[in-house]
Amino acid sequence: MRSRLLALLLGFASLFMAASVLAPPVLAQGLPSGPGRCSGSFVNPVTDVCWGCMFPLSLGSLKIWPSSRADTDNPDLPICACGTPVPRIGLAIGFWEPVRLIDVSTKPWCFPNLGGIKLDPGFPIGNGYASDGAQLGGQSQRTAKYHVHYYIYPLLYWLEVVTDFLCLEASSFDVAYMSEIDPLWQDDELASLLNPEAALFTSVIAQAACSADCISASARFTMDEQFWCSGCQGSMYPMNGNVGANIGIKQSARLAAERMVYKLHRQGLAWGTSGSKALCSKYIMPILKKSQYRMQQVNPTPMVSGREACSPIGATTILPKSGQVYPVKGEDVGFLLWRKRNCCML
Repeated sequence: MRSRLLALLLGFASLFMAASVLAPPVLAQGLPSGPGRCSGSFVNPVTDVCWGCMFPLSLGSLKIWPSSRADTDNPDLPICACGTPVPRIGLAIGFWEPVRLIDVSTKPWCFPNLGGIKLDPGFPIGNGYASDGAQLGGQSQRTAKYHVHYYIYPLLYWLEVVTDFLCLEASSFDVAYMSEIDPLWQDDELASLLNPEAALFTSVIAQAACSADCISASARFTMDEQFWCSGCQGSMYPMNGNVGANIGIKQSARLAAERMVYKLHRQGLAWGTSGSKALCSKYIMPILKKSQYRMQQVNPTPMVSGREACSPIGATTILPKSGQVYPVKGEDVGFLLWRKRNCCML
């Protein structure tokens, strides 16, 4: 037994020495690769989460735990029935749950919500940038390019805030999507395979209409009818991290996160969970219903109070207090995604 253990340890030691010799000089010296240092922190489920964002809590159309935050339409009746061949009677409830985490960074393989770790697979993938000035025809242009990661994060289920509640998503933590390995995220032309309808909304009139969505999302709720708009952030197209109008990191990083949510819906990896249609099961939603989501910033500075702590998709980034994103250590951004859930509690 001891001889086998010794042979195993010697094998691991030989493998480690070979990897050290063959590794690139940057990795051998332990220096970070890519542009700058990755920063971030793990999300504290007690102090970094806006727990007031769970509400309102509804039973049918009745708000049994009201909130000043806007809510989606709920079923009119408090009674529902699901199941075949014999339907079971239940209660039609509605609530908001924190279910996903999203990283947004200009640095490839940077994970702000995992404590700011940076993984290096050993091959170049393309660096991003923000607030990059360029001259086109004598006019200045500011653009941005981000990498995005999408995590499974069913916080209510883990913390057992509500026990024996079948409407909660019962899953484990996982990194579900990384833009670095997705060629459609790197190229606008390839992204058009997912969103060919983008050509219909490139006109000045279609983009100017997004101002109405900006006002609506900032005042109360986003406009689902204008699915091509991300309100004050800009256009939802293309569905990638290439931002053509970068006002600041907070605005453009949020837009990249919102585009990722839309992209996953288009690919069938995220589903509809709100409204009467979702009472018995989730449903395919290729056109994003923006009102189903709220976004809360958790990195580099958690926003845990006020209406803007978990504002709707497309809401302005001017209203929240300044200093939420700052140079050098505060340029890697993390979001907690809140999702509306309508469910028939059997």
